[in-house]
Amino acid sequence: MGKFNPEIEAGKIVEALLEDYKGDKFIDHVDMYNKPDKAEVQDLVHRLLQIVFPGYFRDKTFRIYNTDLNFAAVTEDIFYRLHKQVSLALNFNREGNRLSREDADEQAYFICKKFFEKLPMIREYVDTDLQAAFDGDPAAGSKEEVILAYPGMFVITVARLAHELYLMKVPVLPRLMTEYAHSETGTDIHPGATMGKYFFIDHCTGVVIGETTIIGEHVKLYQGVTLGALSTKAGQKLHGVQRHPTIEDNVTIYSGASVLGGNTVIGENCIIGGNVFITSSVPRDTVVTAKNQEQEYRKGDRKTSRLDELDQEETWYYNI
Repeated sequence: MGKFNPEIEAGKIVEALLEDYKGDKFIDHVDMYNKPDKAEVQDLVHRLLQIVFPGYFRDKTFRIYNTDLNFAAVTEDIFYRLHKQVSLALNFNREGNRLSREDADEQAYFICKKFFEKLPMIREYVDTDLQAAFDGDPAAGSKEEVILAYPGMFVITVARLAHELYLMKVPVLPRLMTEYAHSETGTDIHPGATMGKYFFIDHCTGVVIGETTIIGEHVKLYQGVTLGALSTKAGQKLHGVQRHPTIEDNVTIYSGASVLGGNTVIGENCIIGGNVFITSSVPRDTVVTAKNQEQEYRKGDRKTSRLDELDQEETWYYNI
């Protein structure tokens, strides 16, 4: 056996990979410096939170005692970095019709300018979400606690920021933002979803809100709710088609419920109970519940649907 040379072996591995990259697979695109940076976008999410919630999320990069000057430095840094990512994103998936660097930079500048002009409106909506979260959860100790600790507050805020970039037809960046929030919270909100004021997701785990969902004002969701498509068999042919439901004002949807379909409208003031499966519209002022499963308690050969009929001093168990 010859002497092992790690340097030679590493070189062989790299050579083999580089040769494999010359194939015709889509994943062979080695162009790392001309595509949006996923890690940079995730960092921008946190920096944008410094603008939405000034004073709650600190930036240790800028040590300026004057608050206004500090905020100006942070804002300029975010604008500069977002501009670069938007410029790169504008050529995403445009292999045969790429913009020149100058044109991409110019378009990206006006997109970022418009986005920053939208921030006061976004903050207005987020402020109502904060109020809805505080009013709707008796476990909330304060609004400050909601801002700092509640995953629902985080994921909804990121979705609102991403939605504005989505409306400006910025490729990929909005999805990178919301998928980052998804990975952090377990709640998947597509940036295309439209959300009215006073939106609250309690517990914020396992919730899915599809691209064409329309949500009115004062809507409250619990964990495990799906606002999804009835069928996606047609694939890309459904792109741009209303596939997800419309939820009107003052609706509460409890845990585990699924509301599916682009023609499905949940009317105002409805209450949708837990584990309900809905594929057609529900008129306003309606309460929808699933029939409770019958519980059965057993002890030895005895069976009953009433727990109080069993001897509480002896061992028992129950099935559903």
